[in-house]
Amino acid sequence: MMQVNASRMPVLFVPHGGGPMPLLNDVNHRELRAFLTSVTASMPTPKAIVLITAHWEEPVVTLSSSPKPKIVYDYYGFPPQAYQLTYPAPGEPELAAQIANMLDEKGIAARLDSNRAFDHGTFVPLKLMYPEADIPVVQMSLINSLDPKTHIAIGEALAPLREQGVLIVGSGMSFHNMRAFFSSDLTVQSRSAEFDYWLTQTLTASASTAEAKAALTHWEMAPEARFSHPREEHLLPLHVCFGAGSSDSSQALRNFNGILLNTLISGYIWQ
Repeated sequence: MMQVNASRMPVLFVPHGGGPMPLLNDVNHRELRAFLTSVTASMPTPKAIVLITAHWEEPVVTLSSSPKPKIVYDYYGFPPQAYQLTYPAPGEPELAAQIANMLDEKGIAARLDSNRAFDHGTFVPLKLMYPEADIPVVQMSLINSLDPKTHIAIGEALAPLREQGVLIVGSGMSFHNMRAFFSSDLTVQSRSAEFDYWLTQTLTASASTAEAKAALTHWEMAPEARFSHPREEHLLPLHVCFGAGSSDSSQALRNFNGILLNTLISGYIWQ
C-alpha cells in the first residue's frame, strides 16, 4: 500500500488523561497537556497513524475502516463544550485492511469495522498532538481477553509499519485506578511511584528484550500492580507499543513523567 522509503517512525505510548479534561484546560492536566502538545515536534510527519485505544475491546483485533470516521463522546458529566469537540481526521481503509492481513499472517484474528467512531482515547490526545487533523488515522481495539502476551504479539506484527511512515501510538494510562485518583489517602502517590519505577526500569533498563518481555507478560507480579491497574485495559496499549518498538532490541525512553490527580504517570517512546 505504501512505499518503504520513509525514515522509520518511532512508537509512542501516551497517557491520555481523564475523559476530555486535557482539552478543557483542566489544571490537573496541565503537565500532560504540555507534553501531548509538544511530543511530535521533533518527529517526522507520519503518513498515517495507527492508534491502539484503551477504550475499545473486542473478541478479536478490530480496526476502524471508515474513510470518514465520526467521533463518539464516550464520557459523561462534563461541561457542554466537551460534547462539541471535533476531530475530522480521515480514515485509511486500505491501511486497515493491510494491518488485518499482517495480523492474520501471524495467526492473529482481525476484522474491519466501518462504523466505529473515534473514542476519546483517540481524539483527545490526537487533537493535541496533530491539531490540524490532516493525517489519516486507523483506530485499533484491544482483545477483550486482556492477555498481555497476545498484545505484545500484536505489536510485533505491526512493527513493519514503522518503515512505511506509519506512527504507532498506544493511548492508555501508566496508572489507572479511578478510586485512587480521587482518594485523600496520603499513600496513593508513593504507591503509584513504585509501579511507575518498575515499569520505567522494565522498559528502559532491562538487560534484554526477552527479559523485558517476560516482565511485561507477568506484570501483575510488579510492585503495586493491581493497585495501579485494578483492570488492565489502560496498560495493554503499552504492551502493543513494546511489541512494535522493541522488535529490533531497542529500549524505550521515558519522555514524560508527571503528576496527575496525585499519582505518577509516564509516557514512553521507542525510536
